[in-house]
Amino acid sequence: MKQVSATVISNIELMPGYHLICVDAPDIAATSQPGQFVTVRCREEFTLRRPLSIHQIAKSGQVYFFFKVIGKGTAWLSLCRKGEKLNILGPLGNGFSIRPTSKKLLLVAGGIGIAPLTFLAQQALTQEKSVALLLGAHAKDELYPQKLLPSEIETIITTEDGSYGEKGRVTDILSRYVNWADQIYACGPLAMYKTIAGERQQWRNKKPVQVSLEVRLGCGIGACFGCSIRTKYGMKQVCRNGPVFNLDEVILEEVKI
Repeated sequence: MKQVSATVISNIELMPGYHLICVDAPDIAATSQPGQFVTVRCREEFTLRRPLSIHQIAKSGQVYFFFKVIGKGTAWLSLCRKGEKLNILGPLGNGFSIRPTSKKLLLVAGGIGIAPLTFLAQQALTQEKSVALLLGAHAKDELYPQKLLPSEIETIITTEDGSYGEKGRVTDILSRYVNWADQIYACGPLAMYKTIAGERQQWRNKKPVQVSLEVRLGCGIGACFGCSIRTKYGMKQVCRNGPVFNLDEVILEEVKI
């Protein structure tokens, strides 16, 4: 974990309210693992730092973050321009794990959940894994651009209104790909995890599912205990023990977003 002053390289609004920001942060790029996050200081008057999933890493030392504008901090971040400096702390938390014996990885992304899964796909491809991505959104204009995804992965798209791809949610088509995969990873809203947990009970082979929890974080470094959740193995902190957990260890009914 390091605190660095990172220079903004670019800041693009990919879709209305969704931004992709790139910063020069070689120290963070060199030590980050898929599923980890950073915290960013957004103006001095904002007491709490804002957590951002690490979205992509470039060999040149650049780090990408994909985020949705949902409050004052992310609104300020969306206005940052090329050349400005960002105070970034990271990498933080525990990320996804890939078993050496796994050959086929299934990624399930609901909306902004694509943010940490793109980095996971990057790493999986370097390990010569086959990757399939189920990518869902409410409508076509909220879909993450396919051209920014690694070309080697298979992408299956759903939209709830049917404006692109198959009509419905990613969980509606999940059962088609479960038997193909050696490992399954998901990131999205809590309701999606509850649906997956319910469907998993019907799977012939109950493969473990790793999920990234998106809860409100306080300090981001395990000091305040504000992100504590109850699991089957006792209380855990999302910022330190997660944000990635095995789905079957989390008591979803008690997770507060």
